[in-house]
Amino acid sequence: MSFFRCVALSLALGLPALHVLQAQDSSSSSTPAAQDQTQQQSSETQGQLSVQARIRARREQRRAQAIRDTYSHLFEAYLGSGYLRTTPGPNLQKLTMYSWDAAITRYYSERLGVSIDGRGYYGTAYVGLNESSITRPAISQYDVLIGPTYRVRLGPRYSLGAYGKGGVAIGNFTGDTNGFGSIPNPSGNGSLLYSSGATYAVNGGILGEVNLSPTLSLRMAGDYVGTGFGSTIQNGFGFHYGFVYRFGKQ
Repeated sequence: MSFFRCVALSLALGLPALHVLQAQDSSSSSTPAAQDQTQQQSSETQGQLSVQARIRARREQRRAQAIRDTYSHLFEAYLGSGYLRTTPGPNLQKLTMYSWDAAITRYYSERLGVSIDGRGYYGTAYVGLNESSITRPAISQYDVLIGPTYRVRLGPRYSLGAYGKGGVAIGNFTGDTNGFGSIPNPSGNGSLLYSSGATYAVNGGILGEVNLSPTLSLRMAGDYVGTGFGSTIQNGFGFHYGFVYRFGKQ
């Protein structure tokens, strides 16, 4: 009987200890599995981030290469047309003059260049009733300008820039006066039109270009033209547009 009592006592004491050992084994075995799962998720996340970083890097490399291919040309040739709102005489209303514009720009970097610009403006001035019986004479103006052009923003598909130029303006205001040489002001104070001749010209504006290819783009620009005919200042505002062809390598 004492033997059976000893066995029963051993079983009573051993079963709780066996449950504790099994729980410890289960906990110790689940901890490495959880750590392995965490490490696997972390490596997958790092792999995804690495792939996205490589994609972004390749995209930036392609963008930078496209910008170099487009704006590393040495020269730009521009040909376009436009219009200008200006005054043809001291007391006359503004008229619209339509124009052609041809320019060439030499670039010293991707952003900075120097432009030489030639323009011709043509319009019809309304001078009202006068003793010459000429009420709508044709007038013209020709400008030669030079100055810097600077690209403020560069992109593979477009660019934004600004320019400032100075030079000479040659006005022909009396060529359509049937030999009168001028149209007298009915009030007796000089001529209705400015005198033909040469004066200073200043020009500035903001331009945008949409790239059709690395060598060809469409330009659109808002334009200011200031001249000094008749010892006064004519502040003209307009717009011009046309095509730009790039060539040569820096």
